[in-house]
Amino acid sequence: MKKFKKWLGGFRTFWIRLFERWRGPLQKPIAIANRFSLVLHALMSWMIYFVMEAVSRHSVAAAWTFMTESTAAYAYNSFMIFMSFMLVYLVRRRIFMRLLIAFFWLVLGIINGTILSSRVTPFTGQDLHLITDALDVVKNYMSPVQLILKIGGVVLGIVILVLLWKYAPKYQKKIRWPLNLAAVAAVIGLFAGATRLCLEQRVLSTYFGNIAFAYEDYGLPYCFFCSLLATGMDEPYNYSEGSIRAIVDRDEETLADEDNDSEKPNIIMLQLETFFDPTTVEFLEFSEDPIPNFHRLMEEYSSGAFKVPSVGAGTANTEFECITGMNLRYFGPGEYPYKTILKETTCESVAYDLKEVGYAAHAIHNNKATFYSRADVFKNLGFDTYTSKEYMDVSNTTENGWLKDEVLISHILDCLDSTARRDFIYTISVQGHGEYPTEKVLEDPAIQVTGAETEEKNNQWEYYVNQLHEMDQFIVDLIDALDAYGEDYVLVMYGDHLPTLGLTVEDVTNRYLFDTSYVIVDNIGLEKKDQTLCSYQIAAEVLDQLDIHEGIMMQYHQARRKTKWYLPDMELLQYDLLYGERYAYGMDGDSPFEPTDMQMGIHQPVIRNVVALEGTTYVFGQNFTTATKVYVDGEYQSTSFINDHVLRLKKTVLQQDAEVAVKQLAPGKARRVLSEGNTYSFHYEEPEEEAPGTEPENSLPETDTEEGTGEAA
Repeated sequence: MKKFKKWLGGFRTFWIRLFERWRGPLQKPIAIANRFSLVLHALMSWMIYFVMEAVSRHSVAAAWTFMTESTAAYAYNSFMIFMSFMLVYLVRRRIFMRLLIAFFWLVLGIINGTILSSRVTPFTGQDLHLITDALDVVKNYMSPVQLILKIGGVVLGIVILVLLWKYAPKYQKKIRWPLNLAAVAAVIGLFAGATRLCLEQRVLSTYFGNIAFAYEDYGLPYCFFCSLLATGMDEPYNYSEGSIRAIVDRDEETLADEDNDSEKPNIIMLQLETFFDPTTVEFLEFSEDPIPNFHRLMEEYSSGAFKVPSVGAGTANTEFECITGMNLRYFGPGEYPYKTILKETTCESVAYDLKEVGYAAHAIHNNKATFYSRADVFKNLGFDTYTSKEYMDVSNTTENGWLKDEVLISHILDCLDSTARRDFIYTISVQGHGEYPTEKVLEDPAIQVTGAETEEKNNQWEYYVNQLHEMDQFIVDLIDALDAYGEDYVLVMYGDHLPTLGLTVEDVTNRYLFDTSYVIVDNIGLEKKDQTLCSYQIAAEVLDQLDIHEGIMMQYHQARRKTKWYLPDMELLQYDLLYGERYAYGMDGDSPFEPTDMQMGIHQPVIRNVVALEGTTYVFGQNFTTATKVYVDGEYQSTSFINDHVLRLKKTVLQQDAEVAVKQLAPGKARRVLSEGNTYSFHYEEPEEEAPGTEPENSLPETDTEEGTGEAA
C-alpha cells in the first residue's frame, strides 16, 4: 500500500510539473483559441464528425463520399456537434470541456464502428437498455485482448480528462453570462430551424424504414439521438373512439360466419436463429445442398418468403412481431418493445388469444432466461410456462459456445406431456448465432463452402453454413418426434434474420436483405398455400387456416391484409391497444389482460436424499442442471454440478435439522431465482448395519465417516 501511495504521489508530481512547464508556452495559443473559438469549434466539429463517420463506415473513402455527396446531411450533423461545443462558454475549464465533448463524440463513433463490425444494425439509443445482455455475450464477439485494449483505451481517456480537469489552465476573464447565454440560445434556435428545414427538404427523415440505411443516409449523431429520444408510438392524427370502433366492427362482420368447433391441433412456432437459404448468396458454392430437408419441406407444404424487421441482429423484434401481430415500423427507430413498453404492461398476443379457446401456452429458448428480459416480458404476453437454458442439458454446444438446437426436441415434448389440453408452444432457437470464427475450426465439415473473397470470410461462411446444416437435421428430427408422439400438430418454422456476414443487396438473388423463408408443416392435411408473409402476419395466417378467429390483431390481419387502408389502420389499432384508450376492447385505458403466473421450466429440481461425508456433502435427486444451486437454511452455497441426479457441496458443513433446498438461478452476481424445488430436512443418524451383499441407495466410495440422512418436505 505504501509503494502504491508513493507511486501515485510521483505520478501526480509528474503531471503537475508537466502542466507547469507548458503553462507559459501555451498561454499565447490558448488566448488565440479563445479569441477565435467559434471558428475553432466549427473546424473541430467538421473534423470530429469526419472521424466518426470514417470509423462507423470502416472506410475513410466512404466518409469522404458521404461528406461530398450528402453535404447537407453532413453539415447538419456537424452543426449538432458544434452546438454541443457551446457549453464551453458556460465554464472556466474550457480546455477540459472541449476535450470532454470531443471525447464523447469520438467514443460514440468508435462504439458504433465496433458494433457494426459484428452486426448490421448500428448503435442505437435502445442498445443502452440492452447493456446487461451485451455484457453477457461480448465474449462471443471480442477476444480477451480486443476487450482489454478497448476498455484500456476508455480508461486512459478518462484518466487524461480527469488530469486536464484538475491541472489544465482555466479561462481567466470574467464570464459574460448575459452575452454567453444569449449566444447559446441563439445557436440552439438556429439548430431547431435547421432541423425543420432539413426535414421539409427531405435531407432528414423522422421515419427509418431500415435503420442501417438511415444511419448511412442521415448520419450517426442525428440517427442516434432520434433512436434515444423517440420511443413508443405517437398518437395518429385521426385517432378516436369512432375510428377504432369502425375498424373492429368491420373485422368482426367479415369473420362472423367463419368460426367452427372442430378439434384443433397443437400449434408449434419455431423461430430459427439466423436461418435463411444460403444458396441464394450468388458468390457462394457448396459441396452439396446445405439445407436439403428445409428445401424438401418447402416443396411439400405451405411456404414462401418471410419479411422480417431487422438484419444481422434483433431476434427479439422478429419474435415480438410474430407473437403480437404488431408492426415494428410504428415504434421508435431501433426500439426493442421487450425493453420498453412490454416491461410495463401486458399486450394482446397469440398466446392470450389461443388461451381463450382452451390452449395452454408455453415458451422455450435454449439461451438464458433473462436475455432480452424474456423472463419478465413473457408474463405480459400470456405464457403459462417458460423453459430456458437454465433447465436444459448444456453439454452439447457449438464451437463458439451456443447451445445446439437438438436439445429443444425433448423440451417441446415435455410441454405436450405437461397438459391434457391442446398446446401452443413458441420456441426460439440459438444455434445459428454469431460471431462466426475467421479461423478454420471445423476440421472435416459436412458442407464445404467456397467463393468468399478472403480465406477468413470463407471460414466464417463455412462455419455458419454447417450450423445451418445441423439445424436442418434438427428440423427433420423434430418432425419425426412429433409424428411419433401421435397428436395432431401444425409446425411453423422460419428464420428471424440474415447473418452478420457483410451481405449487400447485390449479393443475394432476391436483392433484399430483410427476407428469410418460412414453411408450415402439419399432419392434418392443410392445403398447400405459397405466399409471401411478413413476420407480423404469420400467426394470423396459421390461425385463419385453422378457423381460429380470436383477438383484435389476429382478426385484423385475417380480415384486412389485402385491403387499401391496411397499414394506416394497423397503426391506429396498435396505438389503441398499447398506448391509447383501448377503445377496441370497449374499455377506457386499462388493459383487459393480466400478467400470467408464469412457471419457469416444466420440471423442477427435486431432492431425494442428502449424504454428508467428511468435508463433502452430496445432494441426490432429479432434474438438476448447471443452474441448480443449493441453499442451506436459506443461505446460498457454492454448488458443483456432477450430473442431473447429483450435486456436490465442498465447503458446507450441515448442522442437525438443516433445511436443504434447491433453486434454479439465472447466471450473474445478482443470483436471481427463477424457480425453486423442494426443501429437504437433514438430520444425522447412526448408520444401520447392512445385510451382507447389499448396497445402500446412492452409494458413494467407501468411507468410515458418519452419514447424514433426512426426508423431503
